[in-house]
Amino acid sequence: MSRRKTRKQVFENVEVIDAGAKGKTIAKAPDGKVIFLPNAVPGDVVDVQTFKKRKAYYEGKATVFHKLSDKRTTPACEHFGTCGGCKWQDMAYEHQLFYKQKEVTNNLTRIGHIELPEVTPIFGAENQYFYRNKMEFSFSDSRWLTLEEVQSDEDLGDRNALGFHIPGMWDKILDVKKCHLQADPSNAIRNAVKAFALENDLEFFNTRNQTGLLRTMMIRTSSTGDIMVMIQFFKEDKEKRELILDYLGETFPEITSLQYVINGKANDTIYDQEVICYKGNDHIFEEMEGLKFKINAKSFYQTNSEQAYELYKITRDFAGLTGNELVYDLYTGTGTIAQFVAKQAKKVVGVEAVPDAITAAKENAQFNNINNVEFFVGDMKNVFNADFIEANGTPDIIITDPPRDGMHKDVVQQILNIAPAKVVYVSCNSATQARDLALMDEQYKVVKTQAVDMFPQTFHVENVVLLEKR
Repeated sequence: MSRRKTRKQVFENVEVIDAGAKGKTIAKAPDGKVIFLPNAVPGDVVDVQTFKKRKAYYEGKATVFHKLSDKRTTPACEHFGTCGGCKWQDMAYEHQLFYKQKEVTNNLTRIGHIELPEVTPIFGAENQYFYRNKMEFSFSDSRWLTLEEVQSDEDLGDRNALGFHIPGMWDKILDVKKCHLQADPSNAIRNAVKAFALENDLEFFNTRNQTGLLRTMMIRTSSTGDIMVMIQFFKEDKEKRELILDYLGETFPEITSLQYVINGKANDTIYDQEVICYKGNDHIFEEMEGLKFKINAKSFYQTNSEQAYELYKITRDFAGLTGNELVYDLYTGTGTIAQFVAKQAKKVVGVEAVPDAITAAKENAQFNNINNVEFFVGDMKNVFNADFIEANGTPDIIITDPPRDGMHKDVVQQILNIAPAKVVYVSCNSATQARDLALMDEQYKVVKTQAVDMFPQTFHVENVVLLEKR
């Protein structure tokens, strides 16, 4: 039985009226259904071609622009529209902030049915470009071709790429000339590595065939001036490996941590691989309010250091610590928030599922001479139970910063069982945050909310909520 094809429809002179989830904008079709668009800005008047029809909505794309919105701005990046990294780069920053704030408020009120206090304006970023401290680039011997290149009869020349995956295409890499997300020397390092690899016939990876030498490159920077570069090789070739690593170390002496991985797996994740230090240290340091945080190649750390500092200050302020409280920091990661609030608490207990993260948390606490924190590793829904509370004390305040999926329902229930005076909920996904808040609504009221823009030019937004017992 053949699959029925969706008939494409064209709607003319449609006004884009709003921004929705995952960065898509919203228009209304003549039949009243919503249309989700990936390539328009609220205020545009466009012709739309649909490519998917559902019961309550269409998905489509703007094909003709009759009027451009006054909310638009000129994208800074030449790769905008092809690279999927900065989908809102054509929207002026003040409007990005408006729609991020609106999304958070809508999620809390519509999904969570939460009665909100007066909403504090979103905390915007001073630096809207070159704010990331970590970037990962992929090598490919079959770079993404533009439509013009595909249709051209001319020789396409170099097909190698060092850049980002095309959205939705696991085997196609956009060759990036300049990325506006990470400050130099990131672009200089990436471009130099590509040029050197081509000059010396170092093979770029082919994902489909699982062949080649150079696989990925990660660059991490920090506010202390440290720079980490890690190259992932698909196979060991000592001569070629040392050739490119020596070149990097000599050309960029400011690199303080030069590392590599040999990964012959089908996928390029490094978390089950040995990371080998070739030159310098096996880590870099980030600093915040005199606290130093050791970051290795596998560490999780907020990728916008400046806004992370603001996020943590808001979290600490919401907690309202006096020095007498036992604080639980759930999903503590490498213990950044735990250590950031420790000076103002009696004791902080951090819980995290990733063993390497807890190892780093303990090292950082020792390095910072913080003696009133204790860290435990394990699956949150299994570790955070009545026995754990009995052994470590009943918290006065719980800070929780879960992943995008939010908290497991058993964790939410355990918080309700403990009934601390305050809960500070930090979230990178206000939809799952709203779901969890709805489960807590009978016992807790939302006293404060504060959205924080960690990722300018994207639709992502963090939100901090203070809950107090009713």
